Amino acid sequence: MIDQPENLVRSAPGVPVIPFVNWGGLRALYIKEVRRFFKVQLQTIWAPAVTTLLYLVIFTVALGGGGRSVMGEPFANFIAPGLIVMGMMNNAFANSSFSLLVGKMQGTIIDYLMPPLSPGEVLFGLVSAAMTRAVLVGLAVWLAMCFWPGVEVLPQHFWAVVWFGLMGSALLSFLGVLTSIWAEKFDHAAAVTNFVVQPLSLLSGTFYSVEALAPAFQKISHANPFFYVISGFRYGFIGIADSPILIGAAALLAVNAALGAICYVLLARGWKLKN
Repeated sequence: MIDQPENLVRSAPGVPVIPFVNWGGLRALYIKEVRRFFKVQLQTIWAPAVTTLLYLVIFTVALGGGGRSVMGEPFANFIAPGLIVMGMMNNAFANSSFSLLVGKMQGTIIDYLMPPLSPGEVLFGLVSAAMTRAVLVGLAVWLAMCFWPGVEVLPQHFWAVVWFGLMGSALLSFLGVLTSIWAEKFDHAAAVTNFVVQPLSLLSGTFYSVEALAPAFQKISHANPFFYVISGFRYGFIGIADSPILIGAAALLAVNAALGAICYVLLARGWKLKN
């Protein structure tokens, strides 16, 4: 027999060793996910920043000539905030839609299911890491735009920049987790990107004012949650929006809560993860 050390700490029967939140495990998962994308930061942070700047240059040259203005603002100032948050959202989705999918394809999904982490802790770790990447991309793009001639990106309502930036990043992070749970191969994730994320992003009012659309198309745009992210984030920089700011802020909070609940239920049931 193996003698047990006398100073071994044991919990009483029925008393959980981790009573509330496994902070150590949650921190380890978060750091793992952040290190994963940070090891290839040239691809995950700086490349998206350069791509977003190219969008700014192309659309400014193509459509912003002749002193064109939208909603009373120079065209470059109008599209810059939308480009920043669009880059944030796209990268939040790319990050959160990768981890579980790769785990299923490589047979390492057990690394997420085996540790003593609750579904809520796993979800929080994945979403937090995706939002971290989104914020880093947003900061990189914003910093570059600060030195870009002819563009003013100084926030006027900092609370709106923070709120809508985080809500937009969380929205795509939850959507990415859902995609990662559902998808069985990279083609499935690419289909969501090409047929859901990209159309909603490009038709969200990033490059135009929704007020210029026909009434029927305005109603369709108002059903797009990306529209409220773009409009609210733009309001934070130029003080002008084509949607009610408080309604948009509340709507995004409700959508994120619903998506988070769905992700939690699917993770708790192990749908397409434990089969």
